[in-house]
Amino acid sequence: MKILLKNMNLITSDTAQMYIKGANIGIEDGYISFIGASGESKSGFVPDRIIDGANKLAMPGLVNTHTHCAMTLLRNFANDLALQEWLFNRVFPAEAKLTDEAVYWGTLLGIAEMIKTGTTAFADMYLHMGMVANAVAQSGIRANLSISPLKFNAGEKHETIDETPLCNEFYNKWNSYDNGRIKVFIEVHSAYLFNTAQLKEAAQLAKSLNTGIQIHILETELEREETIKTYGVDSAEICYKCGIFDVPVVAAHCVYLSDDDIELFGERQVNVSHNPSSNLKLGSGIARVPYLLERGINVSIGTDGAASNNNLNMFEEMHIAALLHKGINRDPSVVSAGQAIRMATVNGAKAIGFGSETGCIKEGMKADIIILDIEKPHLCPVNDPLAAVVYSAQGSDVDTVIVDGKILMENRELKTLDEEKIIYKVRKLSEGLLGIS
Repeated sequence: MKILLKNMNLITSDTAQMYIKGANIGIEDGYISFIGASGESKSGFVPDRIIDGANKLAMPGLVNTHTHCAMTLLRNFANDLALQEWLFNRVFPAEAKLTDEAVYWGTLLGIAEMIKTGTTAFADMYLHMGMVANAVAQSGIRANLSISPLKFNAGEKHETIDETPLCNEFYNKWNSYDNGRIKVFIEVHSAYLFNTAQLKEAAQLAKSLNTGIQIHILETELEREETIKTYGVDSAEICYKCGIFDVPVVAAHCVYLSDDDIELFGERQVNVSHNPSSNLKLGSGIARVPYLLERGINVSIGTDGAASNNNLNMFEEMHIAALLHKGINRDPSVVSAGQAIRMATVNGAKAIGFGSETGCIKEGMKADIIILDIEKPHLCPVNDPLAAVVYSAQGSDVDTVIVDGKILMENRELKTLDEEKIIYKVRKLSEGLLGIS
């Protein structure tokens, strides 16, 4: 399908020109065919659809670089708890009851929420990943899906089972699915769940598949203390020693990185996923994002799961990320609106393996575009479009979502998912999972 976005104000996320007023954007065969001034077109381009840009603002789709999508089933379940108690005493026992059906519908709900708040690509690390992939395939969203080579607390004996063959099978089936819309990484939950031998084996598996790794690193001060007690070094250093950083890595949280860790991240080009809402809600602390950015680290933004956020709204994450660091650093210039947008778009796409294809709006890139309705009281007047997106816009302002040149939502109506059915199914499944009636 050929789509023309006509006379559309445009945030590009391209540092060469972050904002264009009144552009015509042509979409053809899933790619951005041309960007021209209002009234300009490409020779021979005859659109099948025209979307009028009056009172609209287009920008790259948001990229959520860390979540556990099917955790929507546990939304508003275990709250006001520190990470260790939340994870080991509440979340892990609930997750042990998860089924294929529950993860499938929970993932669909998370995807529906993400599309409706402007996310066009996400990175997921969870359980029953075959069901996650099926949901992604159905929805049309872009995703980096990671699968663990280890299954913990399996069976009556609560054993740890090697599932490397399942990883190979999953990779061969889903990596590069639908013209590259799905990428597959290896999941390494953390240095506190994996021992050194398991970390080395996971790194070797990722190398053998020529892929990357998703991992939680130094989310809490307790994690730092415990890994130093166990290994003599912190989580970042033990991951480096075990070869984890020999492949592309998306490291979530990174709240307690030392200066040496940050230098190491720069050398190994480790991508950091900043999760401000989750880190605040769990009382984990605040990552040193301005310091990371100053040192050239690729910092992106993630929501984490809906059990620790409790939503998947990337507009909210951009807003919090920008304000939080200004406040704690007593410096209004850090994490500017433009930086926050790039963290949530082009930096995110780079982190999860789509950087050469999407994340900014320019000719030749894949057409992953969202359109905001800016005819709203809280957005009037739009004197500075970048500021309006970060400091004023809401996820509910997203009107239209396009991924790979296909319209996934228009006029806030989902085109590939049955929203009403998904909500009904998740309510029933969550009640059964948590024993709530």
